[in-house]
Amino acid sequence: MRLSFGLVAVVSLAAAFHAAAQTYPARTVRLIAPFAPGGATDVLARLAAQKLGERWGQSVIVDNRVGAGGHIGAELASRATPDGYTLVVAGTPHAIGMSLYQKLAYDLAKDLAPANRIATYPSAIVVHPSLPAKNVKELIALARARPDQLNFGSAGIGSPNGLALELFKTMAKVRMVHVPYKGGSGQMVTELLSGQVQLASIGLPPAMPYVTSGRLRVIAVTGMTRSALLPAAPTVNESGLPGFDVTSWYGIFAPAALPKELVAKLNADIAAILGAADLKERLAGLGAEPGSMSVDAFARYVREEVTKWAKVVKDSGATPD
Repeated sequence: MRLSFGLVAVVSLAAAFHAAAQTYPARTVRLIAPFAPGGATDVLARLAAQKLGERWGQSVIVDNRVGAGGHIGAELASRATPDGYTLVVAGTPHAIGMSLYQKLAYDLAKDLAPANRIATYPSAIVVHPSLPAKNVKELIALARARPDQLNFGSAGIGSPNGLALELFKTMAKVRMVHVPYKGGSGQMVTELLSGQVQLASIGLPPAMPYVTSGRLRVIAVTGMTRSALLPAAPTVNESGLPGFDVTSWYGIFAPAALPKELVAKLNADIAAILGAADLKERLAGLGAEPGSMSVDAFARYVREEVTKWAKVVKDSGATPD
């Protein structure tokens, strides 16, 4: 009899979860953007919020919760009621933060349920035109001939693009000097254009005006595939460092205890909006590509990213500013 009651309880609970998934969302959903308005995360959050709101017939409100490299917003989401009404956009900075910061109050892979990846952003390794290197092999040869004489800039210690070149150093077995700028990428680009630092990894959209004007030269793009924004530029992977892959990504996460039925619904709905032609066009204009994955594949991807960046952070000796 106890077994029967237990079975009834399980069936009833499953039915309740199924019913909740069928009616979700029944009210306003909050989507936390853990970075300041105007940045890549915020833009993606607002695009996703608009399209999901249209699909659901419910308001999706973007809530900017800034601080601690994006981790304040992510931690807030991890502690929210697991009912699907509080979500967060998280990505590469959070995967890096798992090893960069020693005392985070949440774990990206354990305390948040990955619903779906939204998009990926390619970057490029660019150099000042005065640097006599036109491809990856020439850059590696130059760095080996001039150890600790080439300076690369970044938007700060632990920034994805800064760590991209730390990974490049490790894989190429070269020594270059990292110059992090606390003033952010704007100050770094200014110094790169003036030649005070010789190279950097920069997101393709902000780099394109300087590349097309000849003020910067592209060595290679950092993802595994060539970018539609710069199809002639090879990848680092195909240019002498097999396996090199640094692609910034962002996805939507929910509290870890969100029922699987709701996670599956979120995954399907996010995939549906990413398939829309108008959203693809908007993302292309930002230099981003839709990145939808299954729930299991995205969860696996997040774990792999955390592991990959932990090694890069350790090898680089990076610590928070």
